[in-house]
Amino acid sequence: IPLLIINIQRGGPSTGLPTKTEQSDLLQAYYGRNGECPMPVIAASTPSDCFEAAYEAVRIAVQHMTPVILLSDGYIANGAEPWRFPQSADLEPIIVKFKKGLAEGEQRFMPYLRDEKLARPWAVPGTPGLEHRIGGLEKEDITGNVSYDADNHQHMVKTRELKISRIAEYIPEQHLDSGPESGDVLVLGWGSTHGAIKSAVAELQAEGRAVAHAQIRYLRPFPRNLAEMLGRYKHVLIPEINNGQLIKIIRDQFLVDAKGYNKVKGVPITRTELVHAIKELL
Repeated sequence: IPLLIINIQRGGPSTGLPTKTEQSDLLQAYYGRNGECPMPVIAASTPSDCFEAAYEAVRIAVQHMTPVILLSDGYIANGAEPWRFPQSADLEPIIVKFKKGLAEGEQRFMPYLRDEKLARPWAVPGTPGLEHRIGGLEKEDITGNVSYDADNHQHMVKTRELKISRIAEYIPEQHLDSGPESGDVLVLGWGSTHGAIKSAVAELQAEGRAVAHAQIRYLRPFPRNLAEMLGRYKHVLIPEINNGQLIKIIRDQFLVDAKGYNKVKGVPITRTELVHAIKELL
């Protein structure tokens, strides 16, 4: 089912620090769904980026038929910057396809017959001939019948994972925000660390240091070229306003000896702090 969940992170747990910022929910978004059933995760990096990130999250949700989590945080939510209000004609259209009836030669509706994205057909409730079962019980592939078959369950778990992984084929490749294509340090950020990283890296680049900056929007799945990009630098530094969450995923997925800079005080990381952290790796 297409669904967009927006998480504006703050200091936790529970009510925690309700007016302070944090990036402490990434692992929950990444791994928190039961039954090894992943969801796409997208992160906005600035106040103006929130619109584009939300629009992209909706596109993924409706075209890939999946819930999507959009992460922001208190620093972004309470921030402001000039933003040109977009015209609807300038927005990339989001193509939505509904199944409106049985196709020629189709004897009965197969609600789990997937397309090239592994997305199931979207049948409008009440459409004649498209009645099907819904609910939390495991379904048989293709037919959508309730199934307790062991092999079918393993197949469906793998299919749900592959469906999310395949979204990488429909999102842009990771780009550098600034810096050389290869060098000494790549500072890899997500969310509201964008401004501090951008300023710190610019200062070091002005000194002639081979330092680059990349800000990740697509956290699950990662852009398909991210592994190759990480391998072009001697060191990877991941600043986060948490106890080290993206760094765990990066190390797990890519076997990269990334280093973290973590601050969990309810306030943003500063440019000066990052300059010192980067220089320690040079």
